[in-house]
Amino acid sequence: MLDSCRHQHLVLVKENKNKVRCTHCHLTINREELDTDFCPECWENDRVKRRVFEKVEEKKGNADTYRCEDCGAEIEA
Repeated sequence: MLDSCRHQHLVLVKENKNKVRCTHCHLTINREELDTDFCPECWENDRVKRRVFEKVEEKKGNADTYRCEDCGAEIEA
């Protein structure tokens, strides 16, 4: 996570069952929606086939969680 990030681009994290996140661009996607073994966002933007994903932990509780699209930080509200 970047210490200098001001978290200006937040998105609401919905149910995250069986989701993975690209470690480079932080795209979060259901494993079933992933048509290839590489990140479609990195391919579209940079023409690089990045294959490193991390499993997203299942959301627990009723608190809303937001994710910063710039640095990937998750913030509970």
